[in-house]
Amino acid sequence: MSTETQTRSPYVLTLAEVRGVERVSPAYVRVTFGGVELDELGTPGEVFDSRIKIVFPPESGVLAPIDRASDDWWGAYLAVPEDERGSMRTYSIRELRVTDEGTEVDVDFVLHLAPGLSGPASRWADAATVGDSVMIVGPRRGCSDHGGIEWEPREAGTVLLAGDETAAPAIARILEDSPSELRGIAFIEVPSAADELPIAAPAGFEVRWLARGEEPHGSRLIPTVLDHLGDTDAGDIAVTDIEGEDTVWETPDYSGLGEEIAPAEAPASDCYYWIAGESGVVTTLRRHLVKDLGVDRAQVAFMGYWRRGVAMRG
Repeated sequence: MSTETQTRSPYVLTLAEVRGVERVSPAYVRVTFGGVELDELGTPGEVFDSRIKIVFPPESGVLAPIDRASDDWWGAYLAVPEDERGSMRTYSIRELRVTDEGTEVDVDFVLHLAPGLSGPASRWADAATVGDSVMIVGPRRGCSDHGGIEWEPREAGTVLLAGDETAAPAIARILEDSPSELRGIAFIEVPSAADELPIAAPAGFEVRWLARGEEPHGSRLIPTVLDHLGDTDAGDIAVTDIEGEDTVWETPDYSGLGEEIAPAEAPASDCYYWIAGESGVVTTLRRHLVKDLGVDRAQVAFMGYWRRGVAMRG
């Protein structure tokens, strides 16, 4: 690793062009991005649940002219008038490929197209065509700080992953980047059985899809996860109603609630838990795992990717 790479910002702002668009299921559209600047982005082979931010064009359709090579590209972005910046949203990488022709990044967009629920990202993805441009913020390739990755099972013998359709791409990437000896189970709640997409999981890992149909978010995920963990009275649990606009974000190394982070010690059990999706659902599962079932918070990553009824930003 070069000294220059070590001293520069661990994140880069890149220009990316749409190379392909595929409607892979009723709820998902897969967009493939390419471009020479993507050769600076990401951690090939160790993507896991890495997060990137995508800047979509404003109503004019023209991305703001920002000096992306500057170390202060974030300041340059913020200096652009708000109505000219476009919209920035956070996504997981479904796949990052490095070939002789360069780097390509696949992102699976969940389409929320119902009246009143459709945001700028869903509308953009639904209308995306080859040649469209966006800007992507992500970890700088070759940087020792693997920014945006929360997956850290350490020495856990088994793992449990749980999430909704927004977490499915990260779960898929985690499983496909993990060693073949990984053991455990993943529960993924999606709108319909047609949204169950292929995942090349390790041979000893079980992936269980949960189609909720017209039921609310979490209606299948919460009772299934808790029943798996031995809570047989989980069927009537209501999703926690969260005040404010913040999402929950609690990992072994960070607490959005301001809880004390204990020094890393040997885990109390052999299982690591990774849970992501709608914040109310994630908070409900956190409460039962940590408070009712006694799971050590140092063994769990709880991440609210979005909030029901709240337009997410950034």
